[in-house]
Amino acid sequence: MVFAVTPLYALPVAAIYLVLWFRVSSVRSAAGVSFGDGGNADLLCRIRQHGNCAEWAGFVLILMMLAEGMGAPALWLHVSGGLLVVGRIAHPFGLVAGNAGHPLRYVGNGTNLIAALAAMAAIVLQILGQ
Repeated sequence: MVFAVTPLYALPVAAIYLVLWFRVSSVRSAAGVSFGDGGNADLLCRIRQHGNCAEWAGFVLILMMLAEGMGAPALWLHVSGGLLVVGRIAHPFGLVAGNAGHPLRYVGNGTNLIAALAAMAAIVLQILGQ
């Protein structure tokens, strides 16, 4: 099976993941912290921004690959992938200390949840033969 749609979204999400990893590593290095956050609030925030990406990106991309492998219509995959990319861009800017209700945090979480649900719906429809 050749995947044509999912890689279009996996690549930018992987790039975002690497940027977030670099942001963690740069603060970790500057602060001299090799493990954990060392009580550094900025490092903790960046660790969570990166961790959230790791938690959501793989989950949604696996669902997209399953849907695409089952022959789901490309539209479903583009919806999931587009929402995933938007969410992965927005979320780190919204996950900030002192503002749990930042609008971009809601955008990030909401788009990722909808991306997962859209991919799940595509899988269900393929299972049901729709």
